[in-house]
Amino acid sequence: MTDASPLARKTWMATLAKAAPARLAALFPDLPPHKILRQPEIGAVMVRGRVGGTGAAFNLGEMTVTRASVQLATGELGHAWVQGRDKHHALRAAAVDALMQTDRAVEMTEAVIEPLEAEAKATRAARGAKAAATKVDFFTMVRGEDK
Repeated sequence: MTDASPLARKTWMATLAKAAPARLAALFPDLPPHKILRQPEIGAVMVRGRVGGTGAAFNLGEMTVTRASVQLATGELGHAWVQGRDKHHALRAAAVDALMQTDRAVEMTEAVIEPLEAEAKATRAARGAKAAATKVDFFTMVRGEDK
């Protein structure tokens, strides 16, 4: 079993929540035997922000999320809150969360979590490179009278 510490779980759950539903479905097409504890529900959460990342928190706006909970036949519980309104995405993410708590955790990490993290990292790098291409370096020329 992989590290099931709260920080590790927070990381894989964030990866699943931010993943494109179609990509998660491609990486994890078949759900294991499970019982649905909480049917997928669509709702909204308030997104908060901070100016400069350190200022006082303020309400930025609402974001649509879908949540679901499942229990595997072996007893592990999986929960998911995902961006958007895709109920299948929420169920699939909850199933992966539950499997990450079993002896299949290494398999799930290699087959699902690591590819999603690598794709997210590549997307962030591409976005950063695109933004860097628009960077303007300001400089001051020394004028003759400023010597």
